[in-house]
Amino acid sequence: MNSYQKEQLEALQIIRSHMAVLKTELLHIIEAPLKEYFLFRSQTDKFLSDHFSRICSLSCYQNRLSACCSKDGIITFFADVVLNTLSSSEAELDRIEAIIKKPNTGYKCVYLAPEGCVWRVKPIVCQMFLCDKAEEDVFGKNPIVQEEWELLKKRKKDFIWPDKIVLFDQIESIFIAAGCSSTLMYLNKSPGLLRIKRQAGLIKK
Repeated sequence: MNSYQKEQLEALQIIRSHMAVLKTELLHIIEAPLKEYFLFRSQTDKFLSDHFSRICSLSCYQNRLSACCSKDGIITFFADVVLNTLSSSEAELDRIEAIIKKPNTGYKCVYLAPEGCVWRVKPIVCQMFLCDKAEEDVFGKNPIVQEEWELLKKRKKDFIWPDKIVLFDQIESIFIAAGCSSTLMYLNKSPGLLRIKRQAGLIKK
């Protein structure tokens, strides 16, 4: 395994080992924002299906026509892994662990199987990625659709951008309080995001 795979595996194993103890507390604390987040993801799925399914397909990244899924390492937040864990069966999570452990010698993302992404709830970075060609093809013909996309991108920040209390930070904080630590906890480890939290008065300066 390379360093990226080790980092991903460690985060998943930490979450799985603590989920039995933390699940009730986690779901209680984040119940409302979690519902809002999954509604947002559902609306985003529908938008992408309605406007990009014709362009964005499995063959697209298999043929290396797009930057989508074409790198072995993609940005995953700790909360991404938690949310996917909450939404997946043990068998699905076992499969993800096994996939992470395999050497990835191809050009594609480690999580990309023949049928597509093995995540049930894809990382938010992947969900919101559109290549330049896809954007040109769709938005160039319909500016109103582009406006809808900009609104969805703005809503994304309501869950991950810590200038206020956000879902992804709440999730990290629950695991940190339980003694967990992961390099994927960007909202509590990234100097840039910590600066935003200080400016917002969420942590002491």
